[in-house]
Amino acid sequence: MLLALDTASPQVAVAVLDDEGATAAELRSEETMRHGEQLAPLLERALAEAGIQRFDVTAVAVGVGPGPYTGLRVGLVTARTLGFVLDVPVYGVCSLDALALEAVVTGAVDGPFLVATDARRKEVYLAAYDVDGTRTSGPAVDKPATVAAGLADADTPVVGEGALLYPEAFPRAVGPQRPSAAWLGRAVVDERAELLDPEPLYLRRPDAEVPGTPKPVS
Repeated sequence: MLLALDTASPQVAVAVLDDEGATAAELRSEETMRHGEQLAPLLERALAEAGIQRFDVTAVAVGVGPGPYTGLRVGLVTARTLGFVLDVPVYGVCSLDALALEAVVTGAVDGPFLVATDARRKEVYLAAYDVDGTRTSGPAVDKPATVAAGLADADTPVVGEGALLYPEAFPRAVGPQRPSAAWLGRAVVDERAELLDPEPLYLRRPDAEVPGTPKPVS
């Protein structure tokens, strides 16, 4: 059984999938943020709904972002800890790739498209994909207007929350808004995305930083 989780968006997403990629349980937090408080209870609920115990898990899949520093850290530390305790492999997947896979398989897109998620600071995390959902560029972080100005076709479909947040830049919003743990798991089971090390995909420095060495007082 594959345990999948993603904390790259404001919501925590978890799922349990069997060896064929069928979803045995899928949950998403009702509250946004507070990833550290919500992830563990959701994982326990997902395992219970799937009718398995923790030691029935044979692999872990985790979204590596891009996303906020704190949220990603919670998910990745949890995934790596589970992998160590259970002695199972941990697969990282770009969270934008999970959105792309869902959009392609569900028929939300039928040609090249973008995935754009909220990066705060009036920016988006984005990547470009071909008709099959293969990433052709990105991920990157940029201002929506800059991205829109660089598009060859202003009617390019845009998957993800970024399209809804910035409709003036992305008028054609389609497909899912936030990453699904079940689709992230399917990306691993079906080998439909690049498998990465479970390390956070940060595209900029965190807001909170350790202060540097104080300057000497003259």
